[in-house]
This record gives sequence, structure tokens and C-alpha cells, in this order.
Amino acid sequence: MKSPESIKSLETLGRVQLSKSFFMRDMLYSEISNFYKIQNIPEFPDIAIEAGRQFCENLLEPLQEKFGRISIRSVYRSPMLNKFGNEKKLGCARNESNYAKHIWDYRDKDGCLGALATIVVNRFIPYYEQTKDWQSMAWYIHDHLPYSTLFFYPKLGAFNIGWHEQPKRRIDSFIHPKGTLTKVGMDNHDGDHSDLYKDMLEALADN
Repeated sequence: MKSPESIKSLETLGRVQLSKSFFMRDMLYSEISNFYKIQNIPEFPDIAIEAGRQFCENLLEPLQEKFGRISIRSVYRSPMLNKFGNEKKLGCARNESNYAKHIWDYRDKDGCLGALATIVVNRFIPYYEQTKDWQSMAWYIHDHLPYSTLFFYPKLGAFNIGWHEQPKRRIDSFIHPKGTLTKVGMDNHDGDHSDLYKDMLEALADN
């Protein structure tokens, strides 16, 4: 598929179903794009679709099946849009750092596919706001899903979640305690962590 050059071809791209619940159209919204009137359209749609299907099927669908509705806060960015966001200091990393992350249609320096989004688990919000316990969700994902990276943020308990062909299996956070929760080589990385998210699952089951 070529990069869309008409409304009809953009509609065709938007109708591509990435998984049971998600379409490509869901992944193209951007506040930066809307406010600054910069297109957010993949240059290489086939690569973006391939990465997006892996991302949705392996991460978003299992999360939504377990916890209910997921809201997407920030997801695909075109190279042009991401470059603008980086230069204007709008929370975007350099393009080279975002290949196979927010920029789905470019492989990373090692030639690997990847995709990343910032999401909110709606049902998790009340529990997080009452307890500030973000680690329970982090450990649940760590034990159950083939993620590459997780990065948690204070507002709404939102987090970056990434799929990658060569997953890093690393969790970081801007929420206290800030820094790296786990990564390969740390003593807490392997094994069963179910005791660390048992209370969360019980609380969410009551809602």
C-alpha cells in the first residue's frame, strides 16, 4: 500500500483492521497534528500495519479483555510530525529514538519492527488515584504479556507500552518511586510477582 495521497486512500488505510477491537484510524489521532495542522500519515503503511497488528493483538487486546476499555492517549506519529514535536519540545524524542516506537513505519537501527502507544486503562484510574499504586499494573503486564517497554506517568496512571521483535522487558516510571522498576539482570526480574498485584485485581473485580 502506498502512502495515502487522497481522502479515499486515507479512508482505505483507516479501515484496515489491526485486531478485533482496533482499526488503523484509531491510531492516527494527534493533538500536535490537529493544533499545528501537520499530517499524521504513514510514509510506509504496510510496515505500520504489520507492526500495529502485532502490537494490538499481543498487547492491547489482552489488556482490554482483562480490564475493559482502553483509551489511547498518544500512538502513531509520522516522521514529519515527530520531528516537529521534538524540535518544538512537545514531548517527542528524536526520530531515530522513536523508530519502531511511536514511528511504526520505520524499523529501528537493528532492522527490527516495533510499535508503542501511551494508553490509559479506564477501569484502573479510580484504583490508581486512591492508592498511587502503579506497580501492580506494571507487574501484572510483566507476568502476562510479551511487552518490550513500559513507562508510567502520574496523570491517570497512563503508561507507554511497546511491542518489539526483540523485547527489552524493561519497566520505568515518572511516578514515585521514580526510575527503573525492573530490567533484565535485576534480581526482581524473573519469577512470579502475583502477590504484588493481587490487591489490585481484587479491587478491580469489585468495580
